[in-house]
Amino acid sequence: MNFRVRAATKEDCKDISRMIMELAVYEKMPDQVEISHKELERDGFCQNPFFQCLVAEVPEEQKSKEGFTVVGYALYFYTYSTWRGRSVYLEDLYVMPEFRGNGIGKGLLCKVAEVGKKEECVRLQLSVLDWNTPSRDFYAAKGAQDLTVSEGWHFIRFDGQNLDNLANEAPKD
Repeated sequence: MNFRVRAATKEDCKDISRMIMELAVYEKMPDQVEISHKELERDGFCQNPFFQCLVAEVPEEQKSKEGFTVVGYALYFYTYSTWRGRSVYLEDLYVMPEFRGNGIGKGLLCKVAEVGKKEECVRLQLSVLDWNTPSRDFYAAKGAQDLTVSEGWHFIRFDGQNLDNLANEAPKD
């Protein structure tokens, strides 16, 4: 199958938003998605973007049954390890089901790694749901380490009222 991986543009945000919802449905959490293409446009295509994104695009003659040519995406951002230095975090990697098995996911993942290496990142990190065996196997086959098993790390989050409470307890200037 012919496809190309390219940097996302502001015009791709509706497609990215559509695929974010598809991924959320697959992950059994569609009610968790609270952003639209407008937030993606604002946050990813501003002077200091919060994220970067790549999209996978197929030729018009290979478009999806719904008529889409943008069939996958990888959304990532840079972080910093106080032990190792520059890092890239892959927030989402998604390929529409009818296009899986054609190397598109691998192409997106490898391109994120290439971009990270060009920015002198020393590692690529991501999280995967424990029940998502196909994705865990995919990443393991590419050499990823499951830090939950090997190092015992837990992924921790503050949001909603708990984030508000924490922020309200900050020392005053």
